[in-house]
Amino acid sequence: MADAYAQDAIAPSSQRQPAATPSPSPSGERGGAGRGSATPPPAAEQHRLPPDSTTKQTVTLPGRTLDFSATAGSIRLFDDKGEPQADIAYTSYQLDGTDHARRPVTFLFNGGPGASSAWLQLGAAGPWRLQIGGDGAVSSATPDLLPNAETWLDFTDLVFIDPVGTGYSRFVASGEDVRKRFFSVDGDVSSIALVIRRWLEKYDRLSSPKFVAGESYGGIRGPKIVRNLQTQQGVGVRGLILVSPLLDFRDFSGSSLLQYMNTLPTMAAVAREVREAGKAPLTRADLADVERYAQGEFLTDLIKGQVDTQATTRLADKVAALTGIDQAVSRRLAGRLEVSEFRREFDRRNGRVTGRYDASVIGFDPYPDSNSAHFGDPSGDPLKAPLTSAAVELTTRKLNWRPDGSYHLLSESVNRSWDFGRGPAESVSQLRQILALDPKTKLLVGHGLFDLATPYFASKVILDQLPAFASPDRVKLVVYPGGHMFYSRDGARQAFRAEVEALVK
Repeated sequence: MADAYAQDAIAPSSQRQPAATPSPSPSGERGGAGRGSATPPPAAEQHRLPPDSTTKQTVTLPGRTLDFSATAGSIRLFDDKGEPQADIAYTSYQLDGTDHARRPVTFLFNGGPGASSAWLQLGAAGPWRLQIGGDGAVSSATPDLLPNAETWLDFTDLVFIDPVGTGYSRFVASGEDVRKRFFSVDGDVSSIALVIRRWLEKYDRLSSPKFVAGESYGGIRGPKIVRNLQTQQGVGVRGLILVSPLLDFRDFSGSSLLQYMNTLPTMAAVAREVREAGKAPLTRADLADVERYAQGEFLTDLIKGQVDTQATTRLADKVAALTGIDQAVSRRLAGRLEVSEFRREFDRRNGRVTGRYDASVIGFDPYPDSNSAHFGDPSGDPLKAPLTSAAVELTTRKLNWRPDGSYHLLSESVNRSWDFGRGPAESVSQLRQILALDPKTKLLVGHGLFDLATPYFASKVILDQLPAFASPDRVKLVVYPGGHMFYSRDGARQAFRAEVEALVK
């Protein structure tokens, strides 16, 4: 999400790192100050996370049993002067009885900015899964973890990373400078890329085939991290997996006309899903007519502007017919439906609003008669409580790692503090560079049909603009019934796992 979760065993000495060992700085350089010092600075010691905990685990799944080592721990990052900056928490799963030199390893993170990795870990890829769809998608749901039949652990080891300020990751240095550095597009990328390299060094996995997976704002992080790994960290990456990614904020900022084109197929998908409830699941193929219209007549009429009254009326009426929005409302808005307006107008007659992460999920508007919108997200907000509880239970009880302080599933503080730089962030530039640099690197992009946070059509349009070297055998877009967390639906989770396995193998 943009905007996640035996017998005890001690990690082998080769996998443990002495507290006094200097660590690389966020710039990738190893700090020299304090080398060999047995006593960390008091402030850093005060905020230190506990030593890593490695346990032996087993999950029994349909047709197989997986035995693996699970580690909950952290990697400390230093600045160029060797001063400790932050402890980045991670959870890793390594399958027993494999050749680490040939065994793939995948690094996963979510987005936000400010989201922990619990969404991907407990919703899609980890060895245990929380039910986050249907009856499980309510705040009061019991956070029971179940063996995940669709775990990726069969074909790749997994490392879930929580950027600083999320999960249990935290600063060990005080002051605004360190916060500003880490809470920025480039600083965030540098820190995560460095954590990946450090983990590979720590567990002697530099020769393993390596993959990176990111969700939501992970669409900005992912390509930039792979580029950093390729050019700054000396780490090659075989494949990049993006789940419901946002690749270019410019398409959804200011007066960009593309935002209306990008969201139209999703809005039409929601209307058809609700109208045809009980029938066969909607697929992207069912929206071929909407996609053609969005890139054709709709865009043509949109560009003509409201000065052309005939084009505006024609566009507004067509949008109303496709989305189920009242024709008078669509005409008032000139057919230019912003996401918040669609969410409130779609079922306003019944005082209900659609979700943002999954617009096919409809909930009550707490203030249906208000002139202003005062509603949350019925498809996302109810998941925060069970996911947080499940992540804490997994870490502290099953994995036997007990940090002090609170677990942050989704930090609004991090999100508010984020520095996006001089303009809207985009990662398409890095996507082109990483695919051009290494002809063996592959890209898999997965989306949900009903996701209004990061609509699938925006990625489709961007991927279609890539040069010929980004051929279909290297770049693939898959779209499933579902929302931002499309993996909450059994069929989509199973299908996407198969796509990831094909990429990794």
